[in-house]
Amino acid sequence: MSTPTVQTIQKSTCIFCNIVNKVENTSIVYEDDDVCVFPDIKPASKLHLLIIPKRHIEDCKSLTPNDKELVGRMLEVAHEQLAKNNLSLSDARLGYHWPPFRSVRHLHLHAIAPASEMGFIARLIFRKDSYWFVSPDYVASRI
Repeated sequence: MSTPTVQTIQKSTCIFCNIVNKVENTSIVYEDDDVCVFPDIKPASKLHLLIIPKRHIEDCKSLTPNDKELVGRMLEVAHEQLAKNNLSLSDARLGYHWPPFRSVRHLHLHAIAPASEMGFIARLIFRKDSYWFVSPDYVASRI
């Protein structure tokens, strides 16, 4: 009689893929079939979440027309998380780092609130509509 084998998930070189596959010990605040949400390790304000696709997509420039629905879902989840935490969309910063200005090569949407409480450095890093940090609308328009 053979012993059943347990399938193990190999650790990836992508930290976010490891979080999705629960290889990393990260607090996941929400997940569904398509996306995973967890806190940023260097929060820019009281709430700083990363919304990522479960499927590995390197960055905004790697998106295809087939990803429009996924990008819309990521934004929808960001809005839901702000509402769940009683934070206003009008005082939130939502956006993506535009390549090559990214530290992790896995698409991720930042949801930061309250934006009015971000420090000086965070305001630079997550500067609205800059060369390095772009809005969800901008990304959607480029797909």
